Amino acid sequence: MEKIHIITLGCSKNTVDTEYMLGLLQSEYTITSNIEDSDVVIINTCTFINDAKEESIEAIFDVVKLKKDGIIKTIVLAGCLSQRYADELVQEIPEIDMFIGTSNYDEIVDILKKESKVNIEDPSREIAEHIPRVLTESDYYAYVKVSEGCDNRCTYCIIPSVRGRHRSRSIKNILEEVIALTKQGISEIIIIAQDTSKYGTDLYGKKMLHKLLKEISCIPDVKWIRVHYIYPEDFYDELLDEFALNNKLLNYFEIPIQHINDTLLKRMNRKTNRADIIDLISRIRAKIPDAIIRTTLIVGFPGETEKQYLELKQFVENYRFDRLGVFAYSEEEDTPAYKLPHKIPEGIKERRRDEIMLIQQDITFKKNNQLKGTSIECIVDSLINGNQYLGRTYMDSPDIDSVIYFESLSKLESGDVVTVKILDYMEYDLIGVHDESSK
Repeated sequence: MEKIHIITLGCSKNTVDTEYMLGLLQSEYTITSNIEDSDVVIINTCTFINDAKEESIEAIFDVVKLKKDGIIKTIVLAGCLSQRYADELVQEIPEIDMFIGTSNYDEIVDILKKESKVNIEDPSREIAEHIPRVLTESDYYAYVKVSEGCDNRCTYCIIPSVRGRHRSRSIKNILEEVIALTKQGISEIIIIAQDTSKYGTDLYGKKMLHKLLKEISCIPDVKWIRVHYIYPEDFYDELLDEFALNNKLLNYFEIPIQHINDTLLKRMNRKTNRADIIDLISRIRAKIPDAIIRTTLIVGFPGETEKQYLELKQFVENYRFDRLGVFAYSEEEDTPAYKLPHKIPEGIKERRRDEIMLIQQDITFKKNNQLKGTSIECIVDSLINGNQYLGRTYMDSPDIDSVIYFESLSKLESGDVVTVKILDYMEYDLIGVHDESSK
């Protein structure tokens, strides 16, 4: 059997695609974690922003060197970079043997057997269902992709071009996957998509995320459900009600707003405005007092004036998000924003990003201080050593948020949910002790 190694770059949606490919490959090939022990290397790439594109190109050249040195035989390029630039890369990097797009990873075994060079299909191709999956991230949490593609057409974003139109999976198919994941020991389900809030609109003619979440919560071995990528304009009352009533559904709201200035929101082709955003934040916090709201912002979008930036800065200070990511605008070819005038110099973009992150750092520090002395549920990630454990609270998603370090006299396993008393905090992370009196 030939040996295959997969490199995964980019977002959690790419991680899921890799796990599906591994599920298909495992019966025909030997999967190895050692790249130098492999015959075939698949690079699942990202091209969302320039930094991601550069990381993908660097990974390709690292693997090309291994091929030139005779260590590996075959290079397969998958993911968004392959979908977007296959025609150019065929000429520029001839060492790549095969290209596969974002919508036909389910054909990976046939493509490898046929050794066909370019295998790029319409990114809006229907989603393949009932694909086996090999988990790579964790033994207690897993991402579940409920839909593919995006219809929002934000002017800065390439995703609709490389991932296609919005397509939902059926509730039945998603539930079957979640049940299969729980049989592998998964207890935290993280719902992802390009836009989770539109889930079901294409299949059922209406928004169905609340119904899906209720169905998932009925699966006995699911302990926590977390939702990512809820667009503010599509947040609806039944969904908020489900968050308020469903004990397994974490009060963690990842809602990308990108900016607060109406002129810039319109230029970005965002389907919301300042008043709507403020109203949504107020409604969530009124209905769910312990809600954790996470958002992402873009600074330095073409034409962003200092006054518009200061409006955003003041908004962050006033509305005090629990979790926040800030990106300096990244120019992407083939997007409408690429052609916009009044580009912002890199130095100004970086200054604006850093200033807002310093504000958020102070907000997080003060929020952590308020938690000192309280007790909170957390999910166990791993044993560090002795009686020292690493975990996460409901406030924190894997990789992108904070963690909690805590001691326990009991032997705990990954995926256990325990109560931890907060003793101290660092810049972003918490320190505590297992409250063993709480069962």
